[in-house]
Amino acid sequence: MSSPIPPEKPMPAESRLPSKDPLPLEEPSPLEDAQPWLHVVLYQPEIPQNTGNIGRSCVALGAKLWIVKPIGFRLDSAQLKRSGMDYWQDLNWECVDNWQQLIERLPTQRLWLVTKFGTQNYCQVRFQKGDALVLGSESTGLPKALHEQHADRRILIPMPGPVRCLNLATSAGIVMYEAARQVDIFSEMPDSRGSLSCEA
Repeated sequence: MSSPIPPEKPMPAESRLPSKDPLPLEEPSPLEDAQPWLHVVLYQPEIPQNTGNIGRSCVALGAKLWIVKPIGFRLDSAQLKRSGMDYWQDLNWECVDNWQQLIERLPTQRLWLVTKFGTQNYCQVRFQKGDALVLGSESTGLPKALHEQHADRRILIPMPGPVRCLNLATSAGIVMYEAARQVDIFSEMPDSRGSLSCEA
């Protein structure tokens, strides 16, 4: 699938600062060859705590995390390590230099853009194994080019209260677990500590 390369924004100065608590996250994921049931794409994330929490959710559900550069922090930052706790070593993840490289490596064409500009409720779409959820940066979201190319694949989380948006990690978790419920991955996990159901 051909995809335009969205313009990249300058990398914040924070991302160039040395880390006081190095973590060897630049190494390729040992689970890179696994076939995940879900892909979670973070487009130019800026806050390490959000990425760490989303990575932890990916480990919990067996999803693969993709990080599209440039990003607003070092991949060996202490904040990322604390948020991901000691689960990062179990995470299936990959970091790519730009959107075009992601499209070349991502083994699916079924992308769902999670955005407040979505036209479909996340509970009303039908997720399939191998789908990819795409979430934009905390400050600017996703670029216009992606919105235009995937106009019919934009989903939103309803927010009846007086808030502009939800936290990135919260949004990712909500949609990830709905996708997990729909494709029923929990029936394939005999050692799962919990289950999800829409029934009371």
